[in-house]
Amino acid sequence: MAIARVETVTDLCRALGWLEEREFRASPRASLEELAWFHAPDYVHALQRADQTGRVDLEARRRYAIGTMENPLFRGVFERAATSVGGSIRAAELALEGRVVFHPAGGTHHGRPNRASGFCYFNDPVFAILALLRHGVERVLYVDLDAHHGDGVQDAFALDARVRMISIHEQGRWPYTGVVSDTAGGRVCNLPVPRRLNDAELGMLLEAVVLPLAHRAAPQAIVLTCGADALDGDPLSSMTLSNAALWSAVERIATLAPAAVVLGGGGYNPWTVARYWSGLWARLSGRQIPATLPAEALAILRSLRCDLIDEEDVRSQWLTTLADAPNPGPVRDETRQLIEQALARADGSAWNPCAARQAECFVS
Repeated sequence: MAIARVETVTDLCRALGWLEEREFRASPRASLEELAWFHAPDYVHALQRADQTGRVDLEARRRYAIGTMENPLFRGVFERAATSVGGSIRAAELALEGRVVFHPAGGTHHGRPNRASGFCYFNDPVFAILALLRHGVERVLYVDLDAHHGDGVQDAFALDARVRMISIHEQGRWPYTGVVSDTAGGRVCNLPVPRRLNDAELGMLLEAVVLPLAHRAAPQAIVLTCGADALDGDPLSSMTLSNAALWSAVERIATLAPAAVVLGGGGYNPWTVARYWSGLWARLSGRQIPATLPAEALAILRSLRCDLIDEEDVRSQWLTTLADAPNPGPVRDETRQLIEQALARADGSAWNPCAARQAECFVS
């Protein structure tokens, strides 16, 4: 998590002339009152105190999972996490003006109400959804394209009939949740894909499952987590998607509702993260991605370093281009079977907006 991510994307977009003043907003930091929308006040205060003192006592480590290998304590952790939440809340507010809003520092989808999890101290996608609901949105679709299952978001809205979730993630990868049979009462579609998922398989998942279910849900707003760890070359997953395939998927999903919040997520290869999210912003804002990058952009890519990737494994295209070559590949039997299983479990009534409105009468 210490690799350069958001600052590299911002620098690249500016070097390419893709970030005009009118298109950029600085993320506010969420207040303690806002953080209490989802997180337990004692946990919020424990993280704030650990940040201020630079230490975590044994009881706090045990109770809140702060200061562990999975959730290390570092200087500024509270400010960083609270700012990510503030950005997601602001992104939702801007999206309700009829915009597509990209918040690359978001996507911390593992955070729990009372503890940190998986490098996620607060769960900013939950706050984006909560902000939409608090502004009167009745139907929200959450789509997660990160290589890791968004367990924290699924569990946060397991009993809320206003929220539907679709997740494409790698089978058998931490946090080992999100099996296809887990539908959270019919409102969640989990698609745990086999290792080395390719572009053609992603395309089939979109056409056969994701887009039909999204259309059926008729969302008024969409929140997407677009982790870069699903890309070929990421050291913490075995998926082999090209960034162009993910750009297309995000574009198609984001246009299914009048308001869309696009969040970052995981990604542990600084070159693939920077190229994916910079190009994603270009596609979302209607810009052309050049085949040849200007000198300033090339210098940014060549300055990146990563302890997780050996120097000889850095591919030349990561240093000279933004767009990956397509990785079509075959559509394997495992993927076809996953589609059949997911569709068999998708309860038509649960994905019907009328059913959501009926259920709200009982839960509101």
